[in-house]
Amino acid sequence: MKLKQLEGCLGDVAAFKDPKVQLEQYPTTAHLASRILYTAESSYGDIDGKAVVDLGCGCGMLSVAAAIMGASSVVGIDIDADALETALDNLEELEISDTVDLIQASLCVRAPDTGELSLNNDLVAKMRGKFDTAILNPPFGTKPGNKGIDVLFLQAACAMADSAVYSLHKSSTRDYLVKRARAWGFDCQVLAELKFDVPMMYKFHKKKSVDIDVDLLRLSRQTRAPSA
Repeated sequence: MKLKQLEGCLGDVAAFKDPKVQLEQYPTTAHLASRILYTAESSYGDIDGKAVVDLGCGCGMLSVAAAIMGASSVVGIDIDADALETALDNLEELEISDTVDLIQASLCVRAPDTGELSLNNDLVAKMRGKFDTAILNPPFGTKPGNKGIDVLFLQAACAMADSAVYSLHKSSTRDYLVKRARAWGFDCQVLAELKFDVPMMYKFHKKKSVDIDVDLLRLSRQTRAPSA
């Protein structure tokens, strides 16, 4: 499938009906999603025939794109039941519900005393290494109480994916994420520098839209050289 065809198919994917600011719910555009999945498949062969997981899938834009690009199976995980309801509507409308499974679960847990976030190790353990490829557009962690959530999402993706991870992150976090990826046993490559368009969605927004500089990262599991 050509890039423009993919973007056209994704143009019918419905976004959040009632977005929740604390969850940092901003829609991934068809323009952005098509380029992520098209690159993952056309340049690296990481989608067609692969088992794919979409972390923080929201309304399913990336999951839909993965299914259209030929993934053998897709699992979308999100904490928000309302977003998953919209995602299911999207899957049924596009007749790909047989390829995509949706799971309501939280990738993070919050300490009751400090409110600090940490990885949901029980969930990650159940899904460790179950997928070939992970795709995600995680929360950036800019809202109070969400500090570090972007890193936790990426860490979960690295645990679940056996081959490659594709993720969007603020460009300002690039150097830090490259170091963390290496610590997890992954090489990290910046595939593209993009603009993430944040529309006027919430009451505190003062501008019609704001462009945020983001990196499309590809993390690939490091291979150890065979022993002599």
